[in-house]
Amino acid sequence: MHGTDTSTSGDNTDLVRTTPVSNDTVPERGRHTWSLFADWCTAHDQSALPVSPELFVRFLRANPAAPATQRRRIAVIDAVHRDRALPPPGRGQSVRAALDALRAARLRDTATRIGGIVTRLPGTGWPAALFARRDALVLTLAAAGLPYTEIAALRIRDVAVEPEFDALTIETGTGVHAVTSLELVRAGASPRKVYRRWYEVLAHGERHPSTRMLADAIEHVDGTELADSVTHLDPGSERPLLTTIDRWGHTPLVATPLTSRGIADIVRAHLGGRAPTHIPPPVRETNPKRVFTLEPASAVSLDPGYYERGTLARRHSHALLDDVDSVLADVENRADRLLRELLEFLDAEMPECEQ
Repeated sequence: MHGTDTSTSGDNTDLVRTTPVSNDTVPERGRHTWSLFADWCTAHDQSALPVSPELFVRFLRANPAAPATQRRRIAVIDAVHRDRALPPPGRGQSVRAALDALRAARLRDTATRIGGIVTRLPGTGWPAALFARRDALVLTLAAAGLPYTEIAALRIRDVAVEPEFDALTIETGTGVHAVTSLELVRAGASPRKVYRRWYEVLAHGERHPSTRMLADAIEHVDGTELADSVTHLDPGSERPLLTTIDRWGHTPLVATPLTSRGIADIVRAHLGGRAPTHIPPPVRETNPKRVFTLEPASAVSLDPGYYERGTLARRHSHALLDDVDSVLADVENRADRLLRELLEFLDAEMPECEQ
């Protein structure tokens, strides 16, 4: 790729020097970005070196990407300019404003998509409705532009419902401040309702730490039992806001927050249309029905004299064991006699040992 390098030298004399910018002179990680930029400038009959902030803004708008990608493009093109003693275009206020505008537009589009996803999440069924309540809040917070690490670190006290309009305010002790997007409401989703539905789950767990009771409350027709639990949870609690859930709907007894990676997986799965289907756990029968089958009668022919032989054998055994009591008594008497003789011997030897 080629560009134009302009430098200033001499006494008030501007010397314009055009030199090719080879990819070999650009760090390997930035070669693709520089090629894209130089090709775009060539296609628009513009100079890539130096480039004005206004032209740079046109390039960024013509090639939309994630904010992180755009920042990387700015860093690469600024580095090429600095290496040639030229002012980096990315430091211009117009570029910063354009980058913020691009990010804002991207967030609006994402919030609109998320709003549609939230409205389609299941409201009934176990454990699908439980996952839906949590994931709806995760998506709502992600639509506000919060980084996944910040969402994972949120506590209950960090989120409040706006009293005047349908939105949530996020305010943490680390200086994070955000408000949920109004695009969610325009798409049919209610951040206030999303937050309350998950808050009810947390409050119910505070009052009744039982998965079975939570399942019954969610599947209840009018949901009053779950809604009545909100008074049992302090809005200023330090408890993690978003917790883990296993495949059957069980949550840990000690609140375990979702990790940033877990939150990223949830958001990507829903945005990509790959959200898992949470099936009900298998039902175990408390009193399973047992089927008894009659065994066929034995076909073995017995000897007609087996009863007499058995009776005779038991009588013979009784005769052999008849004197067992007398034998045991004799053994016990002999043991007592040996013990007395041993004690007499020890008493006789004791005075000699003392001398």
